[in-house]
Amino acid sequence: MLDVNGINTYYGLSHILFDVSLCVKAGEVVGLLGRNGAGKSTTMKSIMGIVPPRRGTISLKGKEITGQKPFISFREGIGYVPDDRRVFADLCVDDNLDIVYQRSKDWDKDRVYEIFPALKEIRSRRAGHLSGGEQQMLTIARALMGSPELLLLDEPTEGLAPLIVRDLEQQILKLRDAGISILLSEQNVRSALRMITRAYVIDNGRIRFEGTVRDLEANEEVKRKYLMI
Repeated sequence: MLDVNGINTYYGLSHILFDVSLCVKAGEVVGLLGRNGAGKSTTMKSIMGIVPPRRGTISLKGKEITGQKPFISFREGIGYVPDDRRVFADLCVDDNLDIVYQRSKDWDKDRVYEIFPALKEIRSRRAGHLSGGEQQMLTIARALMGSPELLLLDEPTEGLAPLIVRDLEQQILKLRDAGISILLSEQNVRSALRMITRAYVIDNGRIRFEGTVRDLEANEEVKRKYLMI
């Protein structure tokens, strides 16, 4: 589904990502784990084309998309949920969903509301008046309206109460069961491990570990050094 090969990304003169490589297979939930500032969000933005890498390649289903404009990547099947949510605060929930370009009819509002029934109950409420958890659900729901085959979730549980986190985990697993491949960026390692099958650990812009959840759980050095577990 997604292949990232040796990307190097900069902010101005600052070199942020160093030869980052990862892959997501069809139907997988893959975790990109690391501390704050490790390079997780930059990796997501590089894949989406928001901050294109200067070197390396990114491919979606075998087609190279390196540096492609974000709106084109969205239309080709990548949904992106940023860590700062970015809902349209003055629009109601329904309107936030209506404004999305729909590449197919695989996902419509009825199906989105089946995944997030709490949103249906507040569909006429302005997004700026929603709680953090409700805004996160809305941001994911908005991405789903584009019928993505790959979903990039950047820190989806950040700032949410533990009970809300558990609910969100179940909703993400429902998306996996619906056939959506997911790359999940998280600082909350314990939450991520309940959803993912494979993990990449990033630190200072370099991939320090890749393997299965079982491999990661058994690697005390990686957990202590890079994840503070």
